[in-house]
Amino acid sequence: MGGGSGTRFGRPKQYERLGDERIIDRSRRIAASVTDGVVLVVPADDATAEGGVAGGSSRSESVRAGLAEVPPDTDIVCVHDAARPFADADLYRRVVAAVEAGADASVPGIAVTDTIKVVDGDGVVTATPERSTLVAVQTPQAFRHGALVAAHASGADATDDAALIEATGGRVVVVEGAADNRKITVPDDLDWARQRIVELDRLHDDTCQEEPS
Repeated sequence: MGGGSGTRFGRPKQYERLGDERIIDRSRRIAASVTDGVVLVVPADDATAEGGVAGGSSRSESVRAGLAEVPPDTDIVCVHDAARPFADADLYRRVVAAVEAGADASVPGIAVTDTIKVVDGDGVVTATPERSTLVAVQTPQAFRHGALVAAHASGADATDDAALIEATGGRVVVVEGAADNRKITVPDDLDWARQRIVELDRLHDDTCQEEPS
């Protein structure tokens, strides 16, 4: 999913560069390495240039545009935010495996370390959820294709697709996420990502040098 048009960077963040490639290209490359096909959803004005599908005015509309391009005989479909360029092949395998094991949907999550407060419109605290029951959810998220199509049939909007599955009574499970699977949202995130790319490249070079000839 690269259909967002956020302009904190002066242009959609998915087009910023990380090392030798753009954020969106890295995300697409990793997805393609572990799936049978990738449908790239981008802002409507970029669809032709990027070879992708025109997204909508909301996340859910963009997902529906992508789903329309998925072959009907597909068993499992993953939805991933292009702005999370450090989701690796193992993470894709974990979410897919959970759906293969019987879930309607699977999402990666990491434990919440801060105490969370629920507040009303006036900023007054109305509840403090038990932290041990909370996880911060990431993408890629995996779904039974038919279940996701049915969940989107109402045309409802949600901040993640798993919420739509929950609303229809589907079973959503959480698998282990990854600390590196950070979403590029603000400029500080991009600075971190670029430094992380340098670190990963250095680690790769060091590993290659240590391999016996």
